Amino acid sequence: MNKKIRTEAVDALFDAVLNLKTREECYNFFEDLCTVNELLSLSQRFEVASMLRDHKTYLEIAEKTGASTATISRVNRSLNYGNDGYALVFERLGK
Repeated sequence: MNKKIRTEAVDALFDAVLNLKTREECYNFFEDLCTVNELLSLSQRFEVASMLRDHKTYLEIAEKTGASTATISRVNRSLNYGNDGYALVFERLGK
């Protein structure tokens, strides 16, 4: 994990997220926390990661999600060389 992001403030944010219990609570919290564009960007990256795991091409992903090739490449790097956060979540979601 990147030591630059491991701060008390980030810990507090993650603790808050871990306390959310329903999708509706998530909507309410994240709509307050993020701009619409930030939230859509996060969800786009998650969709890109899912499609990359399904072995979709960059072109297919770009056409479906509207993500740039730079975004797709960044997500791909995280999938291949990151901290396995995506893998953990996909495993728990049964994907």
